[in-house]
Amino acid sequence: MRMSRSGIGAVVLFGVLRLALTALAFPGVVGLEGKGKDGGQDRLVASTRYGPVTEADRDFVVKVRAAGLWEYPLGKLAMERGTSSKAMQAAGEHLVVGHAGLDAACRRVAAELGIIPSDEASPQQRGSVRTAAGRRGQEFDATAVAVTRVTHGQIFPVIADIRATTRNTEVRELADLANDTVLDHLPVLGRTGLVRYGDVGFRQTAPAKLPEDRGTPPPPRPGEVTAVLIPRPDLDVRAGGPTPSLVPAATPTSGG
Repeated sequence: MRMSRSGIGAVVLFGVLRLALTALAFPGVVGLEGKGKDGGQDRLVASTRYGPVTEADRDFVVKVRAAGLWEYPLGKLAMERGTSSKAMQAAGEHLVVGHAGLDAACRRVAAELGIIPSDEASPQQRGSVRTAAGRRGQEFDATAVAVTRVTHGQIFPVIADIRATTRNTEVRELADLANDTVLDHLPVLGRTGLVRYGDVGFRQTAPAKLPEDRGTPPPPRPGEVTAVLIPRPDLDVRAGGPTPSLVPAATPTSGG
């Protein structure tokens, strides 16, 4: 029996999706998952007028910042290269707009609480962007959707835990915005038709075990200019909660 052209296309796309999922080392939320009270995450690291800051609070701010530093450039790539459908380009727009707003809030909260986050994503996260950037067509689409869908699924329960346990009002507000942003991104990624939920579910619950230096953002270097993810009001995309104002002292960069 001869297979229709659309049927052949579906088989090819399925093969591309499997290849993307197999080849990627998915960025995990290193430093956050599996570190409950036994891991010292409830240890107090600072007292502020907004409430105490625990190690879990500090790690959350650092990881939210790092997430934007790799998902924002990946979103830009999706806007430029997305080929599967308009839904793929829309997903890129939501990643860019959502993480620009979340990054502005994150930098503001970090400054208020005396937290110094990195200006680079982790080596593993940067590697995921490089892997996607080296691909074209449907292979790029499948790779970009696969890696962002897995990491959004991983961070969702972490956000819920921070919202439920933090005693710091600034951290809780950041977690609320992160929650709104993830809730916006998940269905947008789903509308691409490229999410393989069985594979995604497995990789969310069984992330790759990597050395901590691969999954942890490097410490900021003295004199380093603060990287800012440039907002894109021209895209007319509402991604999550209200977009905070940028930190005035920061010098804008492309974030890519």
